[in-house]
Amino acid sequence: MQLENFDIDSFLRYYWQKKPCLIKNPWTAWQNPLAPDELAGLACEAEVESRLIVHENNGIYVENGPIEEARFSLLGQKSWTLLVQAVDHHVPDVAALIRPFRFIPDWRIDDIMVSIAADGGGVGAHYDQYDVFLIQGLGRRKWQVGQACDEKTPLLPHEHLRLLADFHVTDEWVLDAGDILYVPPGVAHNGVAIGDNCMTYSIGFRAPSTGELIGNWSDDILGQLTDDERYCDPQLLRQENAGEITPVAIQALHHLVQQKLNDSAAFATWLGEYLSAAKYADMDWRPEHPMNLDEIKAYIEQGEKICRNAASRFLFIHAADNAENVTLFVNGHAYQCSGETAHFAKHICANDNFILDHVYAKNDAIMAICHDLFSSGHLAFFDDIYGDEYLDDGDE
Repeated sequence: MQLENFDIDSFLRYYWQKKPCLIKNPWTAWQNPLAPDELAGLACEAEVESRLIVHENNGIYVENGPIEEARFSLLGQKSWTLLVQAVDHHVPDVAALIRPFRFIPDWRIDDIMVSIAADGGGVGAHYDQYDVFLIQGLGRRKWQVGQACDEKTPLLPHEHLRLLADFHVTDEWVLDAGDILYVPPGVAHNGVAIGDNCMTYSIGFRAPSTGELIGNWSDDILGQLTDDERYCDPQLLRQENAGEITPVAIQALHHLVQQKLNDSAAFATWLGEYLSAAKYADMDWRPEHPMNLDEIKAYIEQGEKICRNAASRFLFIHAADNAENVTLFVNGHAYQCSGETAHFAKHICANDNFILDHVYAKNDAIMAICHDLFSSGHLAFFDDIYGDEYLDDGDE
């Protein structure tokens, strides 16, 4: 599915991180990619993050997954919502929803959360610290948006939910299947299901905080420092007051810290590893029977389609000293690439499904990377799972 009659440049100019935007069914032909029962089945799995939110007795109650199958038969027809995180990691049809939104850089994309709600169900008025596209998949939902919020905005006391104490509605829409609502960070919003089988696909985007970046980058630096890297002052002069920290000492100590923090090449490498790290690091996607190198080469020479694991993050950074070279990052692991290998790296970052030119099978550096990616479960030949409809136009 693709978006039509949707002006990307206009959207970025006037709406992205500025104000909400209602996009009335822009799809060539909208089809709900996941049945409600399938979503409920995912919520029963231990490795899938899920929550059940129930409104009853004038309160909102949260149950964390995995959800027992029998629990669903006890919910009734009113005011409950099931939220399942990272459904794109498990369902190819849901992962395909990301493709039309790749005018936003891949490193900003977090995952797709999917919800199913009974009549009146919803999370409650809240705000998020990230951008989100809310796609109405099935049924209808009333969305309200309101004031701009920040960390000083009063919240209701709740153990699990960050609900607004005051919600001032500024706009209201009812979304039908295929409609999309974009909500920028910090904007209050509230969605309430109208009727049963109300399904919403929430494409969320990451925005690392300054604290996250400084903290994690500093931790990485600390892990590489040796005990011998210390302050020294062989040109020390006698000073009038031994209690003073002199400007010379301050400058030298500051420089000691700055020279590590200001290493832009080291920061770029760390950033690629950090931003490409898996959302769920404990998930093991390695195939039960990994292919050997000769098998991989044979499939590539035959023109077999290759599929990226939707749970894997593929990014690259151009080398600062040579724009022809790139570093490929896949789930936190870095691969140095040059020449034809750099072209290969950019190609697999640009396309989630592709066919490699058979000449790549004769390139040892490319095949070494491919073997590692196939063995780790980041790439696979899975035509019977993905099918031709997921093949990007213009693949090699």
